[in-house]
Amino acid sequence: MVRLLDCEIQGSPFSFIFFTSLKDDDSGDHDQNEENNTQKDSEKEKNDREKPQSSTKRKAVVPGPAEHPLQYNYTFWYSRRTPGRPTSSQSYEQNIKQIGTFASVEQFWRFYSHMVRPGDLTGHSDFHLFKEGIKPMWEDDANKNGGKWIIRLRKGLASRCWENLILAMLGEQFMVGEEICGAVVSVRFQEDIISIWNKTASDQATTARIRDTLRRVLNLPPNTIMEYKTHTDSINLPGPGDRGSLTTVEDRGTQRGQLYF
Repeated sequence: MVRLLDCEIQGSPFSFIFFTSLKDDDSGDHDQNEENNTQKDSEKEKNDREKPQSSTKRKAVVPGPAEHPLQYNYTFWYSRRTPGRPTSSQSYEQNIKQIGTFASVEQFWRFYSHMVRPGDLTGHSDFHLFKEGIKPMWEDDANKNGGKWIIRLRKGLASRCWENLILAMLGEQFMVGEEICGAVVSVRFQEDIISIWNKTASDQATTARIRDTLRRVLNLPPNTIMEYKTHTDSINLPGPGDRGSLTTVEDRGTQRGQLYF
């Protein structure tokens, strides 16, 4: 997206140089025409710069020739925040950065092979992988009636679990139709957290199937405690610093010792 925008911005002065060089061969009122055209081009460049980014037409992401298409397009996001600082919905949305969108297996690996593994991240950092068009926020229309399964990890396990989780999600192993919204890995100082989000928190059969599939694809020990938290609860009763996908360390505080594996 950024590269496409840069090309459009750079295209304007290149076009100007091309057309003015042709005018160098003209006769008559060459100087006056050149001055007028220069002024028009300058005004055009100014108007182009002042256009909001949202007005720039985005090119649809599609699988390339001979690539293996995914059932849905997905977008990688990244966020990082200062520990302990309360985060409003507006500031959280401004802080989260879109990495890119992909539509095929090959495009996914082009992104993923160049990304830092969760185990190598520092501070309060999060990677999010969501279906295209869904923001990793509780308030998004696709998320507002849903929830997430949460698993807390000892340090050193996040990279493997994250990779297994997103490969299962991209491969449609959860078998719950359009219910899956995305997944998050949250890196914290004393523990790491992974979660998978779905659309309908009230659908107990679906949430149970997601839970069971999650246990299988992550090869979780039988005694691993998994917590399901609705986004409504997260909005109405957030923990300290809880915002968006940033799950507070204090959730289920009485059971914290059992939440690791």
